[in-house]
Amino acid sequence: MSSPTPTFPPQDYLDLNQTAHRVLFEHVTNVWEALDKIAVYLQFSLRPGCLAELVGKPYIGENVFIGEGTVVEHGAMIKGPAWIGANCHVRNGCYVRENVVVGDNAVLGNSCEFKNCLLFNGVQVPHFNYVGDSILGHKSHLGAGVILSNVKLDHGEITVENADGGRVGSGLRKFGAILGDHAEVGCNAVLNPGSVIGRNSMVYPGAQWRGVLPADSIAKFRQSFSILARRS
Repeated sequence: MSSPTPTFPPQDYLDLNQTAHRVLFEHVTNVWEALDKIAVYLQFSLRPGCLAELVGKPYIGENVFIGEGTVVEHGAMIKGPAWIGANCHVRNGCYVRENVVVGDNAVLGNSCEFKNCLLFNGVQVPHFNYVGDSILGHKSHLGAGVILSNVKLDHGEITVENADGGRVGSGLRKFGAILGDHAEVGCNAVLNPGSVIGRNSMVYPGAQWRGVLPADSIAKFRQSFSILARRS
């Protein structure tokens, strides 16, 4: 008799009280299923408006809402559809593409790109990051240069690899990562498509991670060096 297919309920990774958009997780078995709902949710729920402080002349599309107390710097481009909460900081050079939902008190940084993603309250994505087809939990953080890769090289369905070596089909051809609440990913790490990082877990700088990292865990990456005498 085969073992039942494991599931990844949203509440195992995310505090749903830390987003104003928890409706995205209704009738969801696996947390990543919310990604397919973002576009339709914005189509019917988004009411464009800008309550932000604009520094210089950022580009803000017609189908965008930005909450009170948020600062959008010169050189940022918010294409939309996008819903950005209150008291956020959208820095110079930030590129917000289609179907992006951001909570309150978030940082969207310089040279960062966002596409079809959901950021909970307090998320920090401050420097040179790519966030596509991903969900970032409450107060999760990406170090400089972190990439959430969202497409396989063969463009096939993305599977989630369990700790026991099994695979769960996502039904998605574009799926970056799920970061649980308070997850930390170190500088220049790459999370391969279908990565799931548990609550309070860390991925060390420079790592290339694939699969599921349990809650309260650390994925270490150590690089060996050869030290040679320098010849004149």
